[in-house]
Amino acid sequence: MNDNLHPEQSSELPGAQWALDDSGAFNHWRQTKIAAATRQNTLEFINIADLANPTLAERQLILTRCNIDGYAFYQSSQPETEPAIAAALRQFTNSFGLKIAETHRSMGDHGVVALRVSKNEHQRGFIPYSRKAMNWHTDGYYNAPNDTIRSFVLHCAQPAGTGGQNQIIDPEIAYMRLRDLNPDYIAALMMPDAMTIPANTEADGSVRPASIGPVFMVENGALIMRYTARTRSIEWSQKAAPAAAALQNILETESEFLIQTTLKSGQGVLSNNTLHNRTGFDQGSDPSQRLMYRIRFHNRIPGGQNG
Repeated sequence: MNDNLHPEQSSELPGAQWALDDSGAFNHWRQTKIAAATRQNTLEFINIADLANPTLAERQLILTRCNIDGYAFYQSSQPETEPAIAAALRQFTNSFGLKIAETHRSMGDHGVVALRVSKNEHQRGFIPYSRKAMNWHTDGYYNAPNDTIRSFVLHCAQPAGTGGQNQIIDPEIAYMRLRDLNPDYIAALMMPDAMTIPANTEADGSVRPASIGPVFMVENGALIMRYTARTRSIEWSQKAAPAAAALQNILETESEFLIQTTLKSGQGVLSNNTLHNRTGFDQGSDPSQRLMYRIRFHNRIPGGQNG
């Protein structure tokens, strides 16, 4: 850093706002972030005329929103059949240059995972395939470092009868709130052993190795977050535990920059793996109700939040 810089001036280096010794860059970024970020009462869905073929103007609107908040909600007409919806959704994400991140055990054609209540052996007992509420998390928090999830799309083909509401908080907002509270909490959550997800034996007998890593990472100037608020099958380092408790309290009390919505048919969110949760739901009398499609990616949305 240039010693001639005033301590409250930004160094203007890419990603300088994440450096704990650069308060000027952080304060400049913070002011800009607060001015631009979407508030709770200003949620807008971007209209996509054809899900499989978004126009240049439609894509630009999504990219602009992702660059500000890390996510963008959209709504579109969709094909009537499940295979056609999945294919259209993959064409939609292809238009942003997103690359499938994983070979998921529930993945169907086009890398799409159908999230619905299921009693299949390889899905039974996992909350995404149940009616239960899901706590705050980023996708793939249990993945190995070389399999990091950096973005995802979640698309509603059919909503539940009641419930199934999603809440979203931009990880940059969570970082900002936590750093305002105590920068030492950020330092603790950036440690390489901050959060451990223990090894797990899958239904087929295969073992998923323990996943050990930080909560906050900086990659090519962009903030990456790996987090879960679960209380079982998780281990926090001694230094990270107080920071994790403070972060959970922030997520539970944030109101200004928390977005909540119950997605309707044809609506979805494209996201740089933002923090999200889900309330429990009732499918009603139709067991096929509430169908969500998800695709997860290795790369971030181009241009989204320094990505």
